Amino acid sequence: MKKVKDTASVMQLAGYDLKQTLLSVKHSFTRPLHWKKKDFTTFGAIGLGLLGLSTIDDESSSFFIRQEAKVPNVFQETGTRFGSPQVYFIANAGLYGIGLLTKSEKIRKTSVLIISSSFTTGVIQSLSKTAFGRTRPKNGHKSTEFRFWSNEPQFHSFPSGHTILSMTMTHALAKQFDNTWSKVGIYTLGSVIPISRLFTGAHWLTDVALGTVISIAVVDSIDKFLFNTKAYNDTVKEKNHVSWKLHFTGNKIGVTGVF
Repeated sequence: MKKVKDTASVMQLAGYDLKQTLLSVKHSFTRPLHWKKKDFTTFGAIGLGLLGLSTIDDESSSFFIRQEAKVPNVFQETGTRFGSPQVYFIANAGLYGIGLLTKSEKIRKTSVLIISSSFTTGVIQSLSKTAFGRTRPKNGHKSTEFRFWSNEPQFHSFPSGHTILSMTMTHALAKQFDNTWSKVGIYTLGSVIPISRLFTGAHWLTDVALGTVISIAVVDSIDKFLFNTKAYNDTVKEKNHVSWKLHFTGNKIGVTGVF
């Protein structure tokens, strides 16, 4: 794919980035049409993993809610404020603005990855929340209470929107760094938002788990698309890719990231 040159104007760069964003979104939504056997196997494993994790939703939620009083207020405030769509999109706009004005290809590419991934995951989570109509823990119902196609916010728990926003940006940013400790630091900060949602009783453990899986899957798919089409000159090589694997045995479920 032909890339714009360094001498291109800001408007030309913006137009190019918009085109890559639209192509990335198209790719992410049509990707399931090209799934192979291993992709369906992974999808099934994730489904089984979530089903197994759901058996401790009620108990884990009760545990997290009981700990809320012991959690520092700054932790909860950070999770609530920085996980809001307004702050999220302001941060994205600021990042892209810097990349555009400085004509930094790496920053622009990172922003395109975040924006296109955010749009895709945002549509998925919005439709899923309404379709499933799952109750929130603080409503006093069991985790198995669903009101399909509900318009009530208290029945928009599955998956966690705050988790999706947080992990989409976190994973996209972490992929831009070579240093393992930088990645660990970014993921640690990014985890504050989803964990805070558990303490407030806004989401079940499986809501957060699914939100994380969706974010990682979409970001990885779009990042690979941008890499394969050579839309930008990547400075982070494939060897620095983080490989995430979902595994479960007996009553243990986990996600492992290999740097």
